[in-house]
Amino acid sequence: MLAGALIAAQALAQQPGLRLPQSGKTGDASLPSYLSARRIEGIGEKEVTAEGDAELQHGDTSIKADYLHFNNETSEIDARGHVRLEKAGNVMTGPSLRYRTSTSSGLLVQPDFVLAPHAARGMAPVTGRGHAERVEILDENHVQLFDAIFTTCAPGNEDWYLRIEELNIDYGRDLGKAEWATVYFKGVPLLKSPYLDFPIAERRKSGVLAPTIGTTGKNGPEVAVPYYLNLAPNYDLTLTPRYMAKRGLQIGSEARYLDRWYNGVLRAEILPNDQIRGGRRDAISLAHVYKRGPLSAVINANRVSDDDYFRDLSTRVTSVSQTYLPRDGLATYTGSWWNGGTWAATTRFQNFQTLQDPNNPLPIPYARLPQMVLNASKPDVRGFDFSFTGEAVDFHHPTQVIGLRTIANPSISFPILRPATFITPKFGVHATSYSLAQTAPGSETSIQRTLPIFSTDAGMVLERNSSYFGDTYLQTLEPRAYYLYIPYRDQNAIPLFDTAVADFNYAQIFSENSFVGGDRVNDANQLTLALTSRLLSPRSGQEAIRGTLAQRYYFRDQRVTLTPTTPPRTFRESDWLASLAGRIAQHWTLETALQYNPQESAADRFTVSARYQPDVRKILNMSYRYLKDQTTGPCATATTPTTVLTGATTTPSPACFNQFDVSAQWPLANAWYGLGRYNFSLSDRRLVESLAGFEYNGGCWVGRFVMQRFATATGAATNAMFLQLELNGLSSIGSNPLEALRRSIPGYTRINQVVPPGSAFDFENQ
Repeated sequence: MLAGALIAAQALAQQPGLRLPQSGKTGDASLPSYLSARRIEGIGEKEVTAEGDAELQHGDTSIKADYLHFNNETSEIDARGHVRLEKAGNVMTGPSLRYRTSTSSGLLVQPDFVLAPHAARGMAPVTGRGHAERVEILDENHVQLFDAIFTTCAPGNEDWYLRIEELNIDYGRDLGKAEWATVYFKGVPLLKSPYLDFPIAERRKSGVLAPTIGTTGKNGPEVAVPYYLNLAPNYDLTLTPRYMAKRGLQIGSEARYLDRWYNGVLRAEILPNDQIRGGRRDAISLAHVYKRGPLSAVINANRVSDDDYFRDLSTRVTSVSQTYLPRDGLATYTGSWWNGGTWAATTRFQNFQTLQDPNNPLPIPYARLPQMVLNASKPDVRGFDFSFTGEAVDFHHPTQVIGLRTIANPSISFPILRPATFITPKFGVHATSYSLAQTAPGSETSIQRTLPIFSTDAGMVLERNSSYFGDTYLQTLEPRAYYLYIPYRDQNAIPLFDTAVADFNYAQIFSENSFVGGDRVNDANQLTLALTSRLLSPRSGQEAIRGTLAQRYYFRDQRVTLTPTTPPRTFRESDWLASLAGRIAQHWTLETALQYNPQESAADRFTVSARYQPDVRKILNMSYRYLKDQTTGPCATATTPTTVLTGATTTPSPACFNQFDVSAQWPLANAWYGLGRYNFSLSDRRLVESLAGFEYNGGCWVGRFVMQRFATATGAATNAMFLQLELNGLSSIGSNPLEALRRSIPGYTRINQVVPPGSAFDFENQ
């Protein structure tokens, strides 16, 4: 409490800070206030006057001024001269302030303000600042600014700003409401709205989102204006009207929901009348995930109105390249048995919508209605490991053979593990039964197949310390041998429901079956030998370089083929598989793989990719890919491989690639960045995809201009142009190219994105 009369300057010299009396009121006024200054005078417990670097602390509110007068009876503060009001990291400065601590209300004339730094997820923190004619502080949670200017640019930089006639901020609801707001960029008004509201924290709020403006060759200029509806804390809806000058108005929607046990996204689009194609066009998709205890379920359902929907209406390569739209639903139940054993039962319903390309017709895949799978395992039963895989599938097709296929595949293995070696003998039985319909006259309708399978997998891991490239490493030498024996069974009468020849690679060379799917089981008497060597950092254990060499040796000719007309293998040595991958220099990484055919003394497949990345946002990717057509020899035309089969008379489309691909993100000069990708098919001299653009980092804004061209079907392509202005801390205007940039330029990083310390892109600390 203040002592009776006048507080002399001598007393202030001994006690530069004072605790002011509490007003006795509830709320914020019940908090004590502290006052300090070069000179303080008081009249009883009623009034205090402070001059010279005066500062009053009240809760989390700080008021500084040249002159400060406090009336304890009215809890009013009158501050003048270099006034600074600070609360929760937000700062306002101005010539004068009237403030009442009991109601946390006041008036600040012609203030400048600086807001506490905040950052969107993964982005650099931004600090908002501005000026207003006056600020009325209504209470603890409500502030009004009149004739205000706001920007996130640094002081002295007015590249962009938001002019608002009246801005109301509700801190209790984290909500801002603006009347007659105009966005200026380089002094030019870009957008003006009579009313808008927006969240001021990491909260969702219903309202209009930033529009998307762009143009494509097939749709012409277009604009989309999303409207977000925050329906509840755990579900929302976004409606997006999209006007395309050549086609008309499309309405899109996205509904998201989230619960303790499930979540999902439902998307739908409709174009009531396509002015080019004519008629209605629409699309719908549902992605739903459920997980509760041992039960989990997934739904992935998709449908479009016509084959050309994505090719005409999407600007995303990932959508345009879709040919089979899945309609898939599955449920899995997991459990335990026999003291540590596990099992899982899955039921699945699946079919596809096939989007046909008239110049490259696609086969219609089988539907699984339903598929039931049972997997079980029990490790370490007196050293033995037991496993079981069972399946029953009812295959449906409009024109091909249909039927029920059941598979039972039990196996037992005996792993022998030592510090530097392992050997695992394994024995199993593959039993299959078919009940068929829609077969040709005289064909079998009931087929059984039983095959014993024996294999042995063995290997060693040898280590030594070594020195390469001026650094020390732990080098490994890992030889591995895999023997497989499966007797021959004639399988030509069995239809092909879901089976194709497996891709020959390092993972497949150690597998039991050279086919994917259950309709063919290869005969085998073969040995696979492989040698791998790695260089490991002794400090972190991270792999620096890995090299592998592998080949399979056959002790008899092949007899089981995919179709009766497929030529069997008669050579005794498979192709060589070789690969080398790792960081070959400080900023260079290399990954290369070779499949070499010793019979023809030529490469069947060769891929090489290199990346040069000396710093974040400075990356160059280069790759070359070659794959020989296994049916016609060296590449003549580039076609898309078909991985979903339709029946015994249908085989995968031949696949051939002879392409090179270059992409980059690179700083040019004065905050300019260049962006580009060029993917070209050498076999048919055709551009697969090209992208070129620029980014500019203005400090408080980023500009992006990107042009893209990509193939949409055989002999067809589309162009897209993206022009985006991103105002840091506010929003983005224009069409968003970020998805295209991330997909086209591996390693692309936004130029206003924060690089987390210790991440792969934190080059300063590497």
